[in-house]
Amino acid sequence: MAISRAKKKQKVQVLANELAGSTTAIVGTFAKLTVAQDFELRKVVRAAGGKYRVLKNKLAARAGEGTGVEAALKGLKGVSAAAFTSGDPVELAKAFSKWVGENAEFTFKLGIVDGKLINVDEVKALATMPGKEELFSKLLYLINAPAQRLVTVMNATGRDLAVVVNQGVKENKFAAAAE
Repeated sequence: MAISRAKKKQKVQVLANELAGSTTAIVGTFAKLTVAQDFELRKVVRAAGGKYRVLKNKLAARAGEGTGVEAALKGLKGVSAAAFTSGDPVELAKAFSKWVGENAEFTFKLGIVDGKLINVDEVKALATMPGKEELFSKLLYLINAPAQRLVTVMNATGRDLAVVVNQGVKENKFAAAAE
């Protein structure tokens, strides 16, 4: 059954609104994906802060015009679906790649991150990178570590002096000087 022109315009508008704030999209194709698997994939993508849509190629190209993910949606062929987010692209790629690894029915076609088109290998590499939170914690550790080491060294002199004095008191080395 064909979709009316008004319904197509409505679908394009809804998808365009969703894509307007997106900076990252991962496009793939699926074969023999069951409803249960599709539902699970949608849950995984939602948990990663993204949205997942099965696309009609021409409608997706029209909806993507003027958005940050326009290049990924142009010239799609075959059955296509996209996961997109305006959040952390690594988190989406990790969640998506993990699910795809467990379900061979879905394969990546391409992706786009901050306006840069990436191929399948780069999508997989993106999934192996640390996320923003992990990078921030590592950076904070690297910034904080030299200051911690400096304080430890500065405290070492006083601590060493206290240990020597305490040892001298225990062995009564200062008793003769006091008399």
